[in-house]
Order: sequence, then C-alpha cells, then structure tokens
Amino acid sequence: MTSPGVRTETDDGVALVTLDRPDRHNALDLATAAELAGLWREFRFDDTVRAAVLTGAGGRAFCTGLDRSADVPQPSSPYSLDDPLLRIGPKANDLWKPVLAAVEGMACGGAFYLLGEAEFIIAADDATFFDPHTTYGMVSAYESILMAQRMPYGEIARLALMGTAERLGARRAHDIGLVSELTPPGAAAETAVRRAAVLAAQPTEAVQGTVRALWAAKEATRAQALAHAPQLISLGNLPPDRQAALFTTRPRGTGAAPPPVR
Repeated sequence: MTSPGVRTETDDGVALVTLDRPDRHNALDLATAAELAGLWREFRFDDTVRAAVLTGAGGRAFCTGLDRSADVPQPSSPYSLDDPLLRIGPKANDLWKPVLAAVEGMACGGAFYLLGEAEFIIAADDATFFDPHTTYGMVSAYESILMAQRMPYGEIARLALMGTAERLGARRAHDIGLVSELTPPGAAAETAVRRAAVLAAQPTEAVQGTVRALWAAKEATRAQALAHAPQLISLGNLPPDRQAALFTTRPRGTGAAPPPVR
C-alpha cells in the first residue's frame, strides 16, 4: 500500500511502515498525520499483520515532527488545544500489536510522539535525537512527557531544555536505555524487521496482552501528566509570528548549527 506520505509493505506477519516525505525530512503534514492514524486503526482488524516496524525514507531523518507549512488554527481558550499529532501513535489508536521504531538520521520534536509509543527502538549508530521546541519559543509538553517515561529525568530534561543546542547521539541513547539495539548506518529497518518477525511468529493474543500490560505499568502517570499539556502549551508558547521570526532570523552560532554529538 502506497500513498503520498506513507508506504506500507506486509510480509510474513510484519508490516513495514515508511514515512515517505524525504524531501521534508519526513515531517508530517496534516494528510500524512491522518493517514498514519488511520493505518494503525486498520491494523487492528487486519489479522495478516501481527507486528509492525515504523521507519523513515531517505536515510537523513526518521521524522522531524509537524511540517512547519501545516496550518493548524487554534481556539482562543487557553484550556483547549488542537494538536494534529496526538493521534499519530499506535497506542493512541488502540493498537496493541507490537510496533518497533527503526531510526536512521534525525529524530526530533514531534517524532517523539511516535517513539514514545513504540515497544522498542532500533537505531543506526549515527542517528541523533533532539528537541528544538524551546529554541523556537514553544513548550515541549507532550514530547517531553512521552520521552520522560523512556529516559532518565536528567537526560530528557537536558534534551528538552537545551533545544537545538543539544544532540543526543545513538550510542549515548543506547547507554541510557532509549535505544535497545544499534546497527550500522542503513541497517536499522532491516534489523527491526527481523526482530518484528520473531514477535509475529508468536501467538498474537499473548503478545498483544503483554504489550498492553507493559503500557499499563506507566499509563496512569502518563495520563495525569498529559492532562496538563494543553494549558502549559497555551501559556508558554510564543505567538506564532514570534515563533516564525525565530525560525527565520535567529543568528547562527546560538545553537542553530548542530553541535558535537554526545
């Protein structure tokens, strides 16, 4: 199955889902975000799919979050927020078949919605993780909450607060447990498919029940934290015109250029 934003191939119980916007570093426009959410819902009813791997096309990026060209009107109330990425993850769509993430290149910002809902992450050893929100006058709320359940507090605090001045390298991500396995560049998806095939070969009822149990272990804390996110974003985000100015006018040498990977 192929579309302008997402490619899907299924073989022997494993669906390989590829974000296919390499010219935009696999950033998600609204159509692609909706399609991804719909795909997870379809997998709930597709018994030929027993596990999935999510990756990005092109090798330069797994995903860089919401496409900056997307127009997302917001209500005036600070108690309401329309976030098109809230429904892009498998768990948000009630899918309990295991999903592995295969990361090549950059994974940043809104990519954390997807990484936060993967069972485990396999990454090329030159992959990098970062969160640009604070640099551009935005609160990292949903992203930080999801990743705080996968990383030590000090690591996600550094990543979220330092903005574009911080890059978390794949080897460090492996050391702290965010990434479960490292591969040579270009091999992350292939390796993840092999791991997913092992999952797909086991009784799917038992696998799905185990996924649900693992998710339940942190679900209550996550739900309480996420309830605060709309207000934090509404109160802490700069107005859109000031955000745009930071994207276009912030001088180099203040964190805009990638620093050394740690």
